[in-house]
Parts: sequence; structure tokens; C-alpha cells
Amino acid sequence: MKEYQTIEEVSGPLVFVEIDEPVGYDEIVEIETSAGETLRGQVLESSEEFVAIQVFEGTTGIDREASVRFLGETLKMPVTEDLLGRVLDGSGQPIDGGPEIVPDERQDIVGAAINPFAREYPEEFIQAGVSAIDGMNTLVRGQKLPIFSGSGLPHNDLALQIARQATVPEEDEGSGEDDGDGSEFAVIFGAMGITAEESNEFLADFERTGALERSVVFANLADDPAVERTITPRLALTTAEYLAFEKGYHVLVILTDMTNYCEALREIGAAREEVPGRRGYPGYMYTDLAQLYERAGRIKGREGSVTQIPILTMPGDDDTHPIPDLTGYITEGQIMMDRNLNSQGIAPPINVLPSLSRLMDDGIGEGLTREDHGDVSDQLYAAYAEGEDLRDLVNIVGREALSERDNLYLDLADRFESEFVQQGYDTNRDVGETLDIGWELLSTLPRTELNRVDEEHIETYYREDVDTGVAGESENESEGSADADEAAAD
Repeated sequence: MKEYQTIEEVSGPLVFVEIDEPVGYDEIVEIETSAGETLRGQVLESSEEFVAIQVFEGTTGIDREASVRFLGETLKMPVTEDLLGRVLDGSGQPIDGGPEIVPDERQDIVGAAINPFAREYPEEFIQAGVSAIDGMNTLVRGQKLPIFSGSGLPHNDLALQIARQATVPEEDEGSGEDDGDGSEFAVIFGAMGITAEESNEFLADFERTGALERSVVFANLADDPAVERTITPRLALTTAEYLAFEKGYHVLVILTDMTNYCEALREIGAAREEVPGRRGYPGYMYTDLAQLYERAGRIKGREGSVTQIPILTMPGDDDTHPIPDLTGYITEGQIMMDRNLNSQGIAPPINVLPSLSRLMDDGIGEGLTREDHGDVSDQLYAAYAEGEDLRDLVNIVGREALSERDNLYLDLADRFESEFVQQGYDTNRDVGETLDIGWELLSTLPRTELNRVDEEHIETYYREDVDTGVAGESENESEGSADADEAAAD
């Protein structure tokens, strides 16, 4: 342990210290102020003469008389299975009034990179209980599937809904029972830069629904130091890796809000006087985000898995902004929340057209969900897209100018939003119920329009008794026309 009283400068969250011996990058530091307070920090940059230290608790009270001790080790997370059911702050300290954590071991928060050769390909279904996700953009164990939202949209409600409803298919919902392959299900919830009100809502919901029993919550508040925000997701992911790869859990990690995390990176970069990249964000932000997102996955020979749902708010609803842009490059798809759907009262307001799950095809179908899952998704997507295009045409020529077929697709688009996407935040639909609703919508179209569905599935699931509205009128008119033609021939 080396101790110095050679602080040269305090700049924002950073402290610059003159040294005479080498200090390791990421080394943990204790700073004792002249008032007797002990603060923790981490070496952010090291040279032969100076080190830059980012202080987790903020630099208030630090002056030139403060003592700086270098502990000779990196930041570690105390991990144990007993963390389930606990609430921690952004630096990993308990804030739920429970006992101190007695760890089984302490693991480096940076984690070890997964060897690509050792990765197991993700192809096992996770049921979120949300039709727009399960039916159209399926989540798979080991996947990283972000939610792209905007300021004021209810992404927090969606995050809580997924946290309390998400299960692996064989598991009894919320029970924490064995899922059939020797693994249990757990949720790690990492909140960064949230308000105290949001934090209280999160914790109240977890306790009310009983989801806290199988969860670990990390809460970094908006008035906590920005530097702490940079370690919160790493603490959460370290806990997830321990539960997944050493205890055999299937772990779902929800991180919100990644925009606040990136803003903290920008603040630290400005304090270090770095040359900024796009829109002032650090040029290394892509690498930094990849270090977090790539910690999702499965490892050959290990039962557990780490699945990530990062949530970010796009500044100005701009999906070309650096944060969603870089996130989209690294992750395997995205769930897009839509402001127009939200204004119509659709909950959750997920727009399935720009949404994508690149691993969906490998996680659905026979033996995973229902064998008709892919067909239903493809046909609904095509029908809804056509209905959306026709809405633009209606604004120009009016609905009366459209054909009966076009009116069918317009009606389906409306019903898709109000019956399939709309379900509220307290409704938990299993995948079978989601697909049944999909077939009810597809049954409003003539069989001849279902050109993306296997004939066997049409025979099994197509419903002849569904009220087709315009379709019924169309059939009556065609029958009347046939009768008139027959009479004329006689």
C-alpha cells in the first residue's frame, strides 16, 4: 500500500496526484480528507509522474491536505447466491436495511471476456409475457436485445413488466422452480441516473409482486456522482455472471438508462480534456459499450446464461444519435417504442415494424414454442405493414376510394394495435395465448391472403367463425352477384 499527500488538481469528478512509483490502471484508491472522511476512487489514467483518479462519491471536501492510498488491487464485487432479494446502491452497498453481505468470493467487475469458441449459440426461448416481444421479436437466452425509447415514454413500466413476468418456458412463473435443465431463473435490475421517485416506484413494484425474491437490484440515483454510474452496470453484470456460470441460473439483466451511462462517460471525458468524438461523446464509447453488451451469452458446458435488455432513451427521438446507433451495431436487434402509439393509449407502445430480433428464428418453432410461431409472425408483420402503407393512402384519397381487400388490411392494422400490441402492464400472456390472438386477427383475412403460412397450420388454426367485418360484406356481395348472374342466364 502506497500513500501520498501530493494532490495537484481537482477537476470535476477527477483528482490528479503526483507519484514517484508506478501505479496500475484501474487500481482502487482510498482518499482520506482533512475532515476525516474516507472516499473511494479508481485510477483512470497512469503515467510515470501523475495519475488521474475518478472518485466514486464525488470530490467534495478533497483538498491538497488529503491523503491518497493506492491499495494495489482492482475493484471487486462481493458475490454470493444470498444477493437474491437484496437492494444495493450504485456502488454495490446494501441500502435495504438488511444484513451485511457475506460473500462466497470477490470477483473483478471488469469480468473475463468469453472466448468466442467457447460460446454456445443462443437458441432457447425466454417468455417475456408481452405479445409484441414474444410473438414478433422473440427474446432468446444469451441474447442482448435493447429497448429504444424516448423521453417521457413508459419504458420504465415495460422494464418492470418484463422483470416480474419473464420466465423460461418450463418454469412455473415467478416460482423460481427448476426449469427442467437444472437451472433457475433470476433477474438483475441495474438502474442508472434515475430519480428518487422512480427508484421508489421500482422497489414498491418489486416488493408488491414478489419479484424481488428472485432479483438483485442496483440503484444509482440522479443525485449520485456520475462516476458511480460507470461502475453500476459492471457490478450488475459481475453478479449476473456469477449466478449464471457458477450457480447455473438463467439470468436476465435489465439496464436502464444507458443514455445516463453514456452521459457520465462524456462528463468524465470532458474533465480529462479528451478530444471529443461525435456530439461530444468519447471516441472510445463504442468499445466501452461493447465491453458491457458482450458480457451476455452462454458458455459451452455451463448450464446458466446471461441475457441482456439494455434500455436507452434516444435524445430527440433520433435513432441516428451515437448512443442508439452504436448500440444497434453491437446488439442483436432492438425493440422500438413509439410516441404515436403511446398517444393513442396503446400499452406498451411497441412499434413492431422497425423492431427486430436477429436471433428469433433460432428461438421459436417446434420444441421451443409452437410450430406455427414463425408463420404467424411473418404473416402478421406483412399484413400490418400493408395496413400501415394504406393509412398513408387513406389520408390522400379517402377510405371510400379503396378496394374491399384494402379495407380488410386497414381493419387488421387497427385491430393488431388494439388487441395484439395493447395488453397493459399488468397482463401476462403466455406464448400460446399470444399466437391465438394472432390467428384470430389473421382469420379476418381470406385464406388466399395467407401466403406466408403453411397449409397445415391454416387447417389447424384458421378460424372460420371470426367476424371479418368488411370481409363478411364482401362475401355477401359476391354471393348476391353470383345469384344475379345465374338469374340473368336463366
